[in-house]
Amino acid sequence: MAERFKAAVFDMDGVIFDSEKIYRQSYYKVGEIYGFSKEDTDRFCEVCAGGTREKNALRFKDIFGDAVDYSIYRAKAHALVDEHGQTLGFELKKGVKETLSSLKSEGVKIALATSTAKERAEHYLSEHDILKYFDEIVYGDQVLHGKPEPDIFLKACEKLNVSPGCAVGIEDSINGVRASHSAGLYTVMVIDLIMPNDVARQNTDQISETITEILPLFGIENNR
Repeated sequence: MAERFKAAVFDMDGVIFDSEKIYRQSYYKVGEIYGFSKEDTDRFCEVCAGGTREKNALRFKDIFGDAVDYSIYRAKAHALVDEHGQTLGFELKKGVKETLSSLKSEGVKIALATSTAKERAEHYLSEHDILKYFDEIVYGDQVLHGKPEPDIFLKACEKLNVSPGCAVGIEDSINGVRASHSAGLYTVMVIDLIMPNDVARQNTDQISETITEILPLFGIENNR
């Protein structure tokens, strides 16, 4: 198996950065304004993570109805996330730097596949001095269809010049693992806030607690 994989394609929020909890807290705060229950907000976050704005608007309406336009809710929540990012920044998930460094030293090609805007993503990656590890980055606005469609992972593999079957996709969301699996990558779900459900299990080859657990897939010893 170790000789098979030549590339790693990472999601960002919840995989590289411990940022999903900040999004969740922001959704709670804005939801309280409109009387949304924590349970419904959790349900929305479970299905929207990694998804496109258009599809999330439909999911939002299914759960909350017409209480508020999704674009208004989203803008208020993301303003809180941006405020947190600007003042406190986002912490790296455990083992990220070690994993990226180990992959790079072994000649593994590395890409990022994220729905986050380019300016914001590169700012936070640069803050932690990890932008240098990524050979390619694909943003959500660079593909026609966002997650859970496979476009962003296919684009990442194309830019890395590797076959999807020779790449590992690392995700934390249901939409993300569906996208990676559909693209034909060996798919790893690294658990963050979202627990694996039946859909996740059907679309993953490996479920891990920490990001360092992908290293043996590339023939690299995991010492953590």
